[in-house]
Amino acid sequence: MSHDGPRPARLLPWGGPEGKPCYLLSDGTGPLSRLADTMETVQLDMAADLLKHAEDRLGDDRATPAQLRYLLARMREALADVHRVAESRGGRLAVHL
Repeated sequence: MSHDGPRPARLLPWGGPEGKPCYLLSDGTGPLSRLADTMETVQLDMAADLLKHAEDRLGDDRATPAQLRYLLARMREALADVHRVAESRGGRLAVHL
């Protein structure tokens, strides 16, 4: 599909210094774009694995408060990653509509 006009900046799936967002200006085919695609896939896969772990842990009556706090911290990290991926993909999808 051809694209007329400038492409919007892509929100990358990692933050910069101090957690600030990083953006990429490209045609979406370069090595940094491919790295970002791979990183998004890894982040989404990790979130899916964490959901399964959460299901197992929450069904275990022997789970300790420390284990549940650790799980909650990892879930917060995964949710932040997934949110960033959704924002990035949503921004790119809007261009094609």
